[in-house]
Amino acid sequence: MSDAKQYDVVVIGSGPGGLAAAISAKKTGADRVLIIERDVEPGGILLQCIHNGFGVEVFKQDLPGPAYAQRFIDEAFQVGVEFMLDTMVLEITRERRITAVSRKHGFVELQARAVVLAMGCRERTRAQIRLPGHRPAGVYTAGTAQRWVNVEGYMPGKRFVILGSGDIGMIMARRLTYEGAKVERVLEVMPYLSGLTRNYVQCLLDNDIELQLRHTVRRILGKNRVEAVEAVAVDEQMNYIPGTEEIIPCDTLLLSVGLIPENELSRQAGVAIDPITGGPFVDDSFQTSVPGIFSAGNVVHVYDLVDWVTEAGLTAGKSAARLVRSGLAAGDGPALPLKAGENVRYVVPHTLRPDHLADGDIRVQLRVRQPLERPVWVELRSGDKLLHRKGEPYARPGEMITLPVRPNLMDELKAAGELTVAVVAR
Repeated sequence: MSDAKQYDVVVIGSGPGGLAAAISAKKTGADRVLIIERDVEPGGILLQCIHNGFGVEVFKQDLPGPAYAQRFIDEAFQVGVEFMLDTMVLEITRERRITAVSRKHGFVELQARAVVLAMGCRERTRAQIRLPGHRPAGVYTAGTAQRWVNVEGYMPGKRFVILGSGDIGMIMARRLTYEGAKVERVLEVMPYLSGLTRNYVQCLLDNDIELQLRHTVRRILGKNRVEAVEAVAVDEQMNYIPGTEEIIPCDTLLLSVGLIPENELSRQAGVAIDPITGGPFVDDSFQTSVPGIFSAGNVVHVYDLVDWVTEAGLTAGKSAARLVRSGLAAGDGPALPLKAGENVRYVVPHTLRPDHLADGDIRVQLRVRQPLERPVWVELRSGDKLLHRKGEPYARPGEMITLPVRPNLMDELKAAGELTVAVVAR
């Protein structure tokens, strides 16, 4: 590896998290910053998200996905970030050695002083949810259909059933309706929405598209092309309820059944993975368990808003550049474990260093296990001691909750032990 090209910070992925990380690293003083992207252009999944809803927090404007991405693409070029496009990363080692390959550059070996993993996430497929039936044409993930309709200009069908109430599925229900298709039904196996309430209102209710909770697809009908699906209700143990079967004629089934953080490269580098989120264990600077390797965006956990992905990328890039310049990500104080408490499914980051509060708020984000449709407190505790809390009107699994930890808590946190985040009724 003596002939490997040397970089201060290498970012894997050019979506909102990767672009923000690269820009932030460059602005914080990293000299050579490189983004490696497997697609032929930067921007990530935002390029196919032509609906509005991006940038409200970052820019105080309601932008479509490509417009949001373009602002960061332009800034990345302006500050001198280098790009290696149409390039696939094959391997990352614990020592931050990177092997990649592309048609233009051939076989490439790089050495980075810090790496930011920003590969995003992927969709669950039919095989992963073990959906029975034949294997006809007409079964796609919602993101694949989004790419075809919004970028390639193809309609995958005329009559749709969508399985899962994830945000992409609900957004595609609206998009397909606008394009003249008929969305017969959205089925959700859980007793609650898995996406944002605003998407349920704007995409389904506003377009008279029916949502059935506690329902799933029992089997797919049709041999050459989807002809129908058999829907069925499920009980609390996810068992089919006899007598609730219904045949819904359709020619296309879209799957919006969850997203998985893309962490094959992370595992290869020896990064410890949280079994709940499917992403790396990270501290509040977004450094993983491997020193010098950071992670940001949907590769850590699946965010609701792109604005939050950008903010995570900014933090990771800044931390990576500080590590390059000083040997420290953002101070070297003791790290306090941050655990999920009552009603909380998971919390990110996994550890928190009180000294880092000298730089400003630390954003703690979490999801609850089940809906709490009443006012709640989101609490930060150390043992039985309440350190901080924030009120919310409700708590739902499909909507992330943010608890900002303020600098005025620094002294109390330095005296604390393990921290717990809980969500309790007011």
